[in-house]
Amino acid sequence: MAHLHDPQSHRLRLNTLIRLRWLAVAGQSLAVLFVAYWLEFPLPVSTCFALIATAAWLNLFLTFRYSSTHRLKPFAAFVALVFDAAQLSGLLYMTGGLTNPFALLLIVPVVVSATSLPLRYTALLGGFVGLAATLLVFFRLPLPWHDEQALFMPYIYVAGIWVSVVSTIVFTAVYVWRVADEARQLSNALAATELVLQREQHLSALDGLAAAAAHELGTPLATITVVAREMEKTLGTDPRFAEDVTLLRSQSERCREILKRLTSLSSESEEHLARLPLTSLIEEVTAPHRDFGIRIKLEPTTLTGPEPVARRNAGVIYGLGNLVENATDFAREAVTVRWRWDEHRVAITILDDGPGFPPEVMDRIGEPYISTRAGNEPGGGLGLGLFIAKTLLERSGASLNFNNSNQPTVGAAVEVTWTREAFSRTGALPGLDVEAA
Repeated sequence: MAHLHDPQSHRLRLNTLIRLRWLAVAGQSLAVLFVAYWLEFPLPVSTCFALIATAAWLNLFLTFRYSSTHRLKPFAAFVALVFDAAQLSGLLYMTGGLTNPFALLLIVPVVVSATSLPLRYTALLGGFVGLAATLLVFFRLPLPWHDEQALFMPYIYVAGIWVSVVSTIVFTAVYVWRVADEARQLSNALAATELVLQREQHLSALDGLAAAAAHELGTPLATITVVAREMEKTLGTDPRFAEDVTLLRSQSERCREILKRLTSLSSESEEHLARLPLTSLIEEVTAPHRDFGIRIKLEPTTLTGPEPVARRNAGVIYGLGNLVENATDFAREAVTVRWRWDEHRVAITILDDGPGFPPEVMDRIGEPYISTRAGNEPGGGLGLGLFIAKTLLERSGASLNFNNSNQPTVGAAVEVTWTREAFSRTGALPGLDVEAA
């Protein structure tokens, strides 16, 4: 399946930046007023408010220039965050540099970038903030303090602050970026799952559409057939029209036969295919993968009690079919599908004689965009197939277990298990109603 890439996933909402900047403007203003007029420390108030005003004017310009739903391109958002980091660095320069306890706020633009921008922009912004922090160690005005006593910070202490700020930037940026990237991948993969499920549901609905079309077209087609017969009686001996009229009547009869066939197929599907015994479900899942050079062996094992019967469920059929397809992709000669049921459980096991799952991905199988066996075989895919299959089957109440078999001729083994109670309980499985035959 193709990678569903959302072009908006790396675009930051302008309104988010504007609100964060207003919060920064308010906090910076209160801090300057508190230090200058409450604590009465010497402070370049006018210069500080000039810098704060630049942020406020930028916010006003962006508010009136763009709509609240506008999304910034990654480079534009990067430039805006560089401005925020530079403005804060200017304020810190006038208020003690890294000796100012608010120096830790330098990490905020980097964190915002890590949540929404590509990694290269976050790295560039982190480098810029790190450079600004380094300059603030050596170039700064004194920290505001009482006039009668000077507050001297030894360079070893300032160096410690620099190390803490830079290490916090690196650690926080990497951690936040990883979390945000995994969230984006999961969101895209879930969107892919929903698209697949909708497609399967649409295919299942075609029978109903065929029946509706046959019903709606039946009346006008019957009228056409009657008119064609009357025309044949009237013009049948006229050599100019006889051949055309005969063709019109024969084609109208053919259309009626096609509609009858569609109607019979639809009703037959509704009556006989809406509910599937477990063996029929397995046959339907495996049938599309038989003619590709890989033998598919069906092996029922422990069968205790009556056979479960499941209502047709597009998600379950697609999920099991995806597991079988994945097995045939990596099998050397054969894929084995085993199933069993008893009074407590219903289980399906899919085994192949391929290379199996690599040890390094065993604990991550089923996560989106983890290609489970791409390192062993070409064309391993993006890993979305197993994620979708796992999601759809777990949504039906199943539990999945991925393993490598200990048997010499068997590679990967995937077991899908439902409890018998979950099968028989009404409404326990969304769209899947299973009972004893």
